Amino acid sequence: MAVFKQLKVEDFYEIGEELGSGQFAIVKRCVDRSTGQEFAAKFIKKRQSMASSRGVRREDIEREVSILRQIQHQNIVTLQDVYENRTDVVLILELVSGGELFDFLAQKESLSEEEATQFIKQILEGVNYLHARKIAHFDLKPENIMLLDKNVPLPRIKLIDFGLAHKIEAGVEFKNIFGTPEFVAPEIVNYEPLGLEADMWSIGVITYILLSGASPFLGETKQDTLDNITAVNYEFDEEFFCHTIQRKQGGEQIKGTKETRETPAQDQTPARIHHQISLQHAPNNTYANFERFAQVVEDIEQMESAFVTLASAHDSLQEDLDAMVSIYNDKEAWYKEESEGVRHELSQIRYEFRKVEAVKRNLQEDMTAFSSSLDAISDRYRERQEHFDWLRSELSNELKWVQEVVGSFPLDTTGGGGYTGCNFSNVLNNDVNEALKELLSRSCGGELLSGINLDLSETGQQR
Repeated sequence: MAVFKQLKVEDFYEIGEELGSGQFAIVKRCVDRSTGQEFAAKFIKKRQSMASSRGVRREDIEREVSILRQIQHQNIVTLQDVYENRTDVVLILELVSGGELFDFLAQKESLSEEEATQFIKQILEGVNYLHARKIAHFDLKPENIMLLDKNVPLPRIKLIDFGLAHKIEAGVEFKNIFGTPEFVAPEIVNYEPLGLEADMWSIGVITYILLSGASPFLGETKQDTLDNITAVNYEFDEEFFCHTIQRKQGGEQIKGTKETRETPAQDQTPARIHHQISLQHAPNNTYANFERFAQVVEDIEQMESAFVTLASAHDSLQEDLDAMVSIYNDKEAWYKEESEGVRHELSQIRYEFRKVEAVKRNLQEDMTAFSSSLDAISDRYRERQEHFDWLRSELSNELKWVQEVVGSFPLDTTGGGGYTGCNFSNVLNNDVNEALKELLSRSCGGELLSGINLDLSETGQQR
């Protein structure tokens, strides 16, 4: 796993205003504190856990950084440095401040085929550089084509956002469903093996839009768009292309055969476009019937009035939508903060629960070991008890035998209190005591001697 600089980016760069944002990334202007040079800081939110769907997986961030570190081309944004903190990975990138290519085109209102060719040439040079290194961008679209400086006749373009880029390895099949539906290739929609060719499809779509201002596969819904892509369902509508393509031949600019080319299509209301098409295809007797022609004009004026009213209603609705979006963003930020707090508390609870579970397992193991030890002690106690009972029985038998032997000796009738012919009492008592002690010592290690009185002198005297 790649390790980035574990430093605060704010210590090295002064962070400025926001330049753009995506689902899990925010781009801000920044200035190098040591040199004063401007860059763009891309803050990528890291996914905090495998179960979460918020943020970008670390392996995806590492892949993007790895690809950016491999490329150095005049038509591709360059990577300056990478930093990391607890929540974000920060990419310090070349500042591309000219805005999006299509914003520049919208300001020009029209684009010659020669100018379009120059822009497409730069896009192809950047993509060719990537493909020569087996790198597929997989997210080529107008938003990811930026201008380095828009205040020049022919600005240089820069390809940005390599979050979906992959290195295509020979013999390794790669499938995925990603990208913007309007620009993805059919193999992405069909979940087929992907290669460098997918980028060329996207370039074709961009070229079509660049020359006509219309999107070739865009449908009313996302599914319609995907169906059009898989069916390769598109057409070159003369209405769009005749207003945008301009060719130079013999030093003169040829704009086409229709006079309506002088007015850009985007500046005409639908009613006026319909009016022009109707007049161009109307039969000659249209102008002979003045009354009918006047009625058509009146109808068109009414339609234009209706469109104005509709536009006003649209503006009002847009304001309401903007207000709702603002409220939604505030709520989302609040819920996000609350969710983060709850997630932290749940994490602490899970940690304490795991500790309790570990203590419980240790207690269970100790109880199992203690139970085993107790069983062993109990078995040993029973064995000792049985052995003790056996010894007590043996000792009792031996004592009876000794008593019988002692009783078989004749007593001294003279009143001396002993046995005839000798001082047998003391000798016998001592011998018996020693014999019994030796017997018990061999049998149970002397454990029972302390509880047995083997002094037989009194017994002998009594006898």
